[in-house]
Parts: sequence; C-alpha cells; structure tokens
Amino acid sequence: MPPLRVRWLGQFEYERAWTLMRRLTDSRGAETDDELWLLEHPPVFTLGQAGLADHLLDPGPIPVVRCDRGGQVTYHGPGQLVAYLLLDLKRARLGVKRLVQLLEQAVIELLTDYGVEARSRADAPGVYVGDAKIASVGLRVRHGCSYHGIALNVDLDPAPFQRINPCGYPGLAITRLCDQVSDAAEDLGVKAVGDRLAQHLASLLHRRQDRLPPL
Repeated sequence: MPPLRVRWLGQFEYERAWTLMRRLTDSRGAETDDELWLLEHPPVFTLGQAGLADHLLDPGPIPVVRCDRGGQVTYHGPGQLVAYLLLDLKRARLGVKRLVQLLEQAVIELLTDYGVEARSRADAPGVYVGDAKIASVGLRVRHGCSYHGIALNVDLDPAPFQRINPCGYPGLAITRLCDQVSDAAEDLGVKAVGDRLAQHLASLLHRRQDRLPPL
C-alpha cells in the first residue's frame, strides 16, 4: 500500500479546509496518495447534511456552517484536534462502517497511551469516557473516497457545547483529554496529540507515514 501522507495545518479556517478536501477528492486518480490532515479550527458550529437545525439551541456569535458530512451538529474550536482522512476506500478495501471503527479505535488507542479508558458505542458514533463524549466522527464518501474525519477534545473551551444538542443528543455530557489526564508532565499540546493519533491510525491502516508541509 502507498504511504499515508500526513500534514499538520495548525489553525485552519473550516470552510477553506472543506473546499480543499472536496477539491482533492474530485481531482483524485488511481495513483493519488491518501492524506491525513491534522489541524484546529477557529470557533464554528457545523451541521451535517441531514442535521436538524432544532439542535442549534443558541449559536450566538459563533458561525454555523451546514456541510456535507454525516451526523448532526457539533462544535469545533481551538484546543480540539481535528483529523481529516482523505482515503481511497476501494484501494484500501474498506467500507464506511469499518473506516468509522478504525478512526474510533485510533482515538481509543491514543487515549490508552495517556492512561484514559475509552470506548465506542454501537448506537452513537464517536468515542466516550464513561458516558461523556470526548471525540465525534463524521464522514463523507464521494467517488469512492472519504473526507472529513474525527475531532478529539484536547483542551478546548467546552462552553459552546451548551449552545447545541451535541451530535443531536440533548444533555450529552462532553469531556476533554485534559480533564482525564492526571499527570501534569504529559504533553497535551494539540500537535503532540495529533502526532500520536497519526501513528495509531497509520498502524491500523497498515501504512507508513510520510510527512508533508502545510497546504
């Protein structure tokens, strides 16, 4: 299998990332490399293509973007690691359900590195610590290729989640990696956490990593 090309993008505006993901997906050929983009977004609520506006309780000054991923409404902001996986599913011999499982498993393994016990749920995509959600997942598949991905709460401000029904679930508890790690010496910078996530995801996909510059 070809390598997984990994890019760290830093803080990156949501709609620009979405445009570039679609552009890459639409221009792919059989030999196009798969990529993993690691980044943070400025504050934004995103509503999936079948998302219900009723789950936006009080967005206030935070912009709302209706996008083409699956799922309901979620929040992105600084301190949250976003991982966008641009993958040729046919070449990887993966279905959408299995890809979601692999994204969740990569986060679960990452959290285990930090001594945090986490799990997925059959009835609600994402990753949970106890009953609290720590990572959300939403994908789009077009021309047999995926984009969008998974978002892990590292140390973001959780207050905006109170303005929505997270992922369509009223009262869903939200947690962060920084709430779960007791060792103050751990490096919880979003980039450091992203490097670990890339390692786990590449391993689960049976790929080696190649690092690329930002877009």
